[in-house]
Amino acid sequence: MNFPPSTTPTPTAVRLGYLALVPFVAGAALPWLVDGPNRAVVAEVLSAYAAVVISFIGAIHWGLGIGRFDPAPRLFVWGIVPSLVAWVAVLATPRYGLPIEAAMLVVCYAVDHREYWRLGVGAWRPFRLRLTVGATAGCVAGAAALWR
Repeated sequence: MNFPPSTTPTPTAVRLGYLALVPFVAGAALPWLVDGPNRAVVAEVLSAYAAVVISFIGAIHWGLGIGRFDPAPRLFVWGIVPSLVAWVAVLATPRYGLPIEAAMLVVCYAVDHREYWRLGVGAWRPFRLRLTVGATAGCVAGAAALWR
């Protein structure tokens, strides 16, 4: 049995998605506003949050696969790749980990851009793009503060 997907983002999903960008905005600003060891601490917090979000993005593929009668194995295989990359990024210093996470957010969107149509949730793509841009910008700005 295939469960029918939501054809468009629900108002709750939109509100929660934008709320999830708040730590990216704060994490992008704080490394520019604090000095010394506190800069590294806030960057580590941003990197950890980005890793959680990246893992969530991968898990969406598991959720979409579980709801299908005969899911393609690629859904489950791809679903763990973002978590593994995010884990490596968190193990690195934020100076290197945040750019890895920014790149992974873009890669995740590129995969989702293709897969969402196949899975019947293509109408979510514009919303996903906005969230990806916000999260990626947060990671890039946070990393840039560490390279200045």
